[in-house]
Amino acid sequence: MLIWFYSNLTKEKLLRKTYGKPQGLENYMLKILQKDLSYINHPNFSVNMCARIALFLFIWITSVPLYAQLPGFYMKEEQHKVQLPFYASNSLIIIPVSINGNYPINFLVDTGVRSNILFSKDLGDAMELDYSRQLDLIGADGSASLSAFVSPTNTFDLGPIEGTYQNLLVLEEDFLELETVIGVPVYGIIGYEFFKYNPVKIDYDKELITFYENDAVKWRPIFYKKLEMIVENSKPYIEAKVRQQDGSILNPKLLIDTGANHGLLLNKETSDDIILPELFIESELGQSLGGVLEGFIGRVKALNIQGFRLQDVLTSYPNETPYSYVIKESGRQGSLGSEVLGRMKLIIDYPRNRLLIRRGEKYYAPFEYDMSGISVKKVPNEENRIYVGQVRVNSPASKAGIEEFDEILSINKIPAFIWELSDVIKLLRSEEGKEIEFEIRRYEGLDLTKYEDMVFRIVLKKQI
Repeated sequence: MLIWFYSNLTKEKLLRKTYGKPQGLENYMLKILQKDLSYINHPNFSVNMCARIALFLFIWITSVPLYAQLPGFYMKEEQHKVQLPFYASNSLIIIPVSINGNYPINFLVDTGVRSNILFSKDLGDAMELDYSRQLDLIGADGSASLSAFVSPTNTFDLGPIEGTYQNLLVLEEDFLELETVIGVPVYGIIGYEFFKYNPVKIDYDKELITFYENDAVKWRPIFYKKLEMIVENSKPYIEAKVRQQDGSILNPKLLIDTGANHGLLLNKETSDDIILPELFIESELGQSLGGVLEGFIGRVKALNIQGFRLQDVLTSYPNETPYSYVIKESGRQGSLGSEVLGRMKLIIDYPRNRLLIRRGEKYYAPFEYDMSGISVKKVPNEENRIYVGQVRVNSPASKAGIEEFDEILSINKIPAFIWELSDVIKLLRSEEGKEIEFEIRRYEGLDLTKYEDMVFRIVLKKQI
């Protein structure tokens, strides 16, 4: 059974939606027929005028259905704007979506992808999706062993917003397992289609999306700054200024990526001017098609986005892969993820090729990385069971004796099932010198009936 998981948003709040029925052509025609047409008999009403009105009605009647059938996301009722609450985990945007009238499931809103994606064919089969063809996907490691199926013309229900004639790329199996790193079940991704016709405001502080009608934000709102945004191959890019640790300046083309939880990412292979800082750590950077992305994490001195200057920004430097040629061909040198975007209020305006930004409440918060040396993950399909996913060499955790795959039973004597994964991550980034107590269960191989419980204490220490 599929279940919504939310922390500080109640289900009642998320269900407080406007399920208005769109007015079809017959509704419009009924309104016309109900009008008083007695003026047609007026002596000044000419046959020529009648012909013009008939021509207008013909054009209007034949064009409305065609427009309504364009794939895209639309407000169900004519309004200036509608709002969608979302759940934020490490500033990643998660919303409930119903596909073809099925029970709502969690989707990630991601500007970094072109296609809508469903992570599991088993789930697609349960929703009785139709498939038109099968594809082989190329992963980040250059492999082509990943299968996916195209499901055409689906309807997405987001409450006051409806996605019509939506194609859905259905993965044969959920190899991403985003629940392990986000902490809540996520079953798919909504990408370009959600943004292409309408300005969309993202308020990370209020955890609220505002979906505007196309002409609602013609002018720059007060306190916002405007950046030119280029949409290429359905992906949005801006230019920024980066000051590296050696003092050199970069002007990279950056992908706006709401579906990535890094701060700044720079692809070293795209430019000889991108320099790895002297102080860095080697780490897993994330999961992508085809495997785990490895690389380095360091800092740049400053990131300047249209006058908004962020200091000591955490920066990911992924290793080059066989997939890197796609990045090079796009002309981009990196991307901005949720660690940066989540400090802003954004209006992403695809129709006008612009990004409007202003400071958010977290703008001045320092960029901090994990100070314990462990990456914490959630056991999929288990309610708040967490474990150690990775232990960095020479970190406080490794020196204390914590090992990979240790299950965390409690943190500072608070049972693990009470903790949200995002809160654990925040704790491990919180304050250098803070002591953290872990109660750990260590299993003997794959035999879950044999284990040893133990307690470790570590002191948080900055490594970058």
